[in-house]
Amino acid sequence: MAVTMPGVAIDSKDDELNGTEKNNFNSTSPLVGEVDARSAAGEGFSPRTPAPGATPLPGPPPQGGRGQEERARGNNDPRGDDRGGKQRHNNQFRRDKRDVHGWVILDKPIGMTSTHAVAVIKRLFSAKRAGHAGTLDPLASGGLPIALGEATKTVPFVMDGRKRYRFTVAWGEERDTDDTEGRVTQISELRASAEAIRALLPQFTGLIEQTPPQYSAIKIAGERAYDLARDGEIVPLQPRPVEIHQLTLVDQLDSSHSVFEAECGKGTYVRALARDIGRLLGCYGHICALRRTLVGPFGESDMIPLEQLEALCDRAASGEGSLADALLPVETALDDIPALAVTRADAARLHRGQAVLLRGRDAPNSSGTVYVTVAGRLLALAEIGNGELIPRRVFNLTGLVASHGRNEKV
Repeated sequence: MAVTMPGVAIDSKDDELNGTEKNNFNSTSPLVGEVDARSAAGEGFSPRTPAPGATPLPGPPPQGGRGQEERARGNNDPRGDDRGGKQRHNNQFRRDKRDVHGWVILDKPIGMTSTHAVAVIKRLFSAKRAGHAGTLDPLASGGLPIALGEATKTVPFVMDGRKRYRFTVAWGEERDTDDTEGRVTQISELRASAEAIRALLPQFTGLIEQTPPQYSAIKIAGERAYDLARDGEIVPLQPRPVEIHQLTLVDQLDSSHSVFEAECGKGTYVRALARDIGRLLGCYGHICALRRTLVGPFGESDMIPLEQLEALCDRAASGEGSLADALLPVETALDDIPALAVTRADAARLHRGQAVLLRGRDAPNSSGTVYVTVAGRLLALAEIGNGELIPRRVFNLTGLVASHGRNEKV
């Protein structure tokens, strides 16, 4: 979408989210979904705990001990040659990490966790850094935006955008997880008509109070709610405000299955919607199918299946294609904020972290966040205020970026 500032070149910009990411350019909190020990711990295991049957790593040798021993043996010691040979042998299978910048909108398959999906994409691209913009349940399919490299700086803008889901509710049972994986907690023989369901939906539209599921990523005294639930500890979760922009019954498959579409804001739990609608209807319900079709600016036309990515990786390895064809530009995530073009001289100042004075008839008369470009290339996220352009996040897009054709498609 394009927006216009007088005299200035301007362009406009899972079910569950963790609800804690702030739109703060200077935030130093860990990236949501980043593949490291912190996100790994969120998937149900601790990086500090060795896997069953694993052998603990030995402690480091005394300082100078091994080095002195090697020097004493000299270069003709066969043990030194053997060890060096093994080291060279192992290194030839290690893929060097590289700078990759852009978005991959994975059409996540059912059964894959979001963290595993990020790890797979990171490996395919040999990327140094990767993270996702909002968890999608393992039982859900659809859009999982994965940021690579400098695109990770734009994750909050995607997380704050609208999400759209298509989901099927099975009536007659409520489960402790509010989906098919859980234990049945309530049963009803009642079934509601399509008319009764539609009449109830306005109560779940707009700004509402929603209690998250017991099996959710909400933190309670430092512990994830799903970890407490798995340990048999039921902790009351407080309702919180969420916004449902649209909720529609699109199909009644039979008396026990209804298909809905919902467009909602950050922090909404679709599983909780199914639970609460079922309770009010008196027939109970849980999610039996869920697909995310929109995340911020990314829709189904932007999604790419994992099999297609793997095939593209194979072609790229043989020189028949480029992984850049699978990338969307970093600035795609900034579609809802204006762009401001600057001169190369001003770009040099911004790149050094220095503010730029805005003056003359070409100076924008607005304030707030913009993304800055120079010669059509993304340079920085900045704030306009008090007649100055102040850089908040500077981008270094050296490395693999989206191909020209992919940019045109976007």
